[in-house]
Amino acid sequence: MKSDIPCYDVYAIKYAEHARNSSDNFLGGDTHDVPMPLDYFVWAIVGPEKTFVVDTGFGEAVAHKRGRTITRSVEQGLSRIGIDPAQVEDVIITHLHFDHAGNHELFPRATYHVQDREMAYCTGRCMCHGALSKAFEVDDVKAMVDRVFSGRVQFHDGTGQLAPGVSLHRIGGHTDGLQVVRVHTARGWIVLASDATHFYANIHEERPYPIVNNVGAMLDGFRTLVALASSPSHVIPGHDPLVLAQYPAYDPESQGWIARLSG
Repeated sequence: MKSDIPCYDVYAIKYAEHARNSSDNFLGGDTHDVPMPLDYFVWAIVGPEKTFVVDTGFGEAVAHKRGRTITRSVEQGLSRIGIDPAQVEDVIITHLHFDHAGNHELFPRATYHVQDREMAYCTGRCMCHGALSKAFEVDDVKAMVDRVFSGRVQFHDGTGQLAPGVSLHRIGGHTDGLQVVRVHTARGWIVLASDATHFYANIHEERPYPIVNNVGAMLDGFRTLVALASSPSHVIPGHDPLVLAQYPAYDPESQGWIARLSG
């Protein structure tokens, strides 16, 4: 039976990278300790009536500060698939870590979708601990507070429906208010996991990533991701270079930096 739920095109757009070893990507380290770099992505969800941008990345100043390498700007990637950031009306922030919530001026018209618990987490007592606060940029948090007071933030408590075929689901674990995005596509329901699982290996081997607020919630989150998706292969990790290897490029010129996830 044909579904009445619209199908969306979904894209992973790489904007930066960082050399790293596998011992840095698993709680408790890794005995092999082989190169296991991070790719940094934002995602775009393009439907017949609405477009959503998922996360906003970081810019050159933060890249320099934190020793990351920008490969192409977020704006360049979005423009490549026909999205003008100045016209985007809905931005989903999976969580407020520095690599997901920067580029403050890029989306001047957008409403930002954030979990209640993420805002409470990154403005509350947990930020008194350097082990938890170090992955946040204070300017990103301040910018989100400014948007709250200008009426440009829509808060969500757990699960939220943004449109037919697009929903938000709080996972927690990595941060207290981490949310993932479930999207209906031509090949079924995919889940943009963001940092609910950085790599395929984290979820497939049930080995948590070491930047974590609650280990139990992260492990439970692995099961939630699979339950939300049409299959385990429909879960898209947040930083794995294998995403670009496993999915086709948007076009020949975007090979290696923009992948189409939706079939």
